[in-house]
Amino acid sequence: MTAPDHNFPRIHNAMWPGLVGKGPDSEPPIDLDAMLRLTAAAEVDGARFEGVDLFLFEPHINIDIDDGGLARLADRVRGLGLLIGSVVAPVWPPTGGGSAMGSPDERRRFVEQVRKACRIARKLRELGARPHGIVRIDSAASPAEWAKDPEGNTRLIAQTFRESCEVAEAHGERLAAEGEICWGGMHSWRHMLQLLELVDRPRALGFQADMAHTLLFTLGYNAPGDRILPKDFEWHQTDRFQTALRRLTAALRPWTIDFHVAQNDATVKGSGSHDKTGHHCLPGDPHGKLDIVRDAGYWLRDDRGQLTQSIRHICWDGCMFPNAVMMQPATWNDILAAMLAVRDAHGWRE
Repeated sequence: MTAPDHNFPRIHNAMWPGLVGKGPDSEPPIDLDAMLRLTAAAEVDGARFEGVDLFLFEPHINIDIDDGGLARLADRVRGLGLLIGSVVAPVWPPTGGGSAMGSPDERRRFVEQVRKACRIARKLRELGARPHGIVRIDSAASPAEWAKDPEGNTRLIAQTFRESCEVAEAHGERLAAEGEICWGGMHSWRHMLQLLELVDRPRALGFQADMAHTLLFTLGYNAPGDRILPKDFEWHQTDRFQTALRRLTAALRPWTIDFHVAQNDATVKGSGSHDKTGHHCLPGDPHGKLDIVRDAGYWLRDDRGQLTQSIRHICWDGCMFPNAVMMQPATWNDILAAMLAVRDAHGWRE
């Protein structure tokens, strides 16, 4: 690999794969220090990861961490040559939050977790450890519960999200809603778009696209009526797949403010307490259905193929990878190589 011409978007690694899908009914969590060390040690022809995205939940980070703890966290990350980007608010009931379409108390807890996450995000920015990034949220509710009253539940989610937008704006932060088939009201591209438009706060709320999850949007998992690819589609029909991606990204790209590079084999996976969602695969998985570099371009370029330059950093998400895979240094070198290839194809220099 030659020396890169581009230095944007910055290349980050997600820390939450050490927590998501882990626990008593699965594998043990991987602590934050281990995830940071693995990330900092990865190298491809002299290039390294430049930052990390964080999950604000224990055992990684206590959502009630004080300013001194945040200063120590910032020093720890910067000491490894890394910066901090996006952070995930723990809005789900098991992590202290509540359903965005639940009771008044549940929705109050949801907004309070957003408030705490925005405080942390703002403080890390003030400490100089976080030059860019968003606070990620979702509906913290299942598609099955949402389907009991689609219209009413969507209105409640939108109301909760609008209240969360007020909180984010007060802290100088932006929220990004992650479209995944496991989150009610966000489980298809059409429902996701309808929710964003109903909230109607584009300066405060955008979309967080993950290539592994948005692939399943084209197949209509959990929302068959919203599938873009026809039932008779076969994976060797590359042109049909690219047409579907163009339609998907044309709808959601204008809202996209955070982007995860990933691979998916067109199946779903659940682990621990996490419901089934897009199955993240390693970059070179022979069953992967995405051309990572080509398909990242649908999100990073506009309909005319011009760079949008709206995404300041891209992040790799490897949720629910087995611990044995994540503890291998070669895993992160391969992931870093894929990220660098995306930036070489769709990046720019500042």
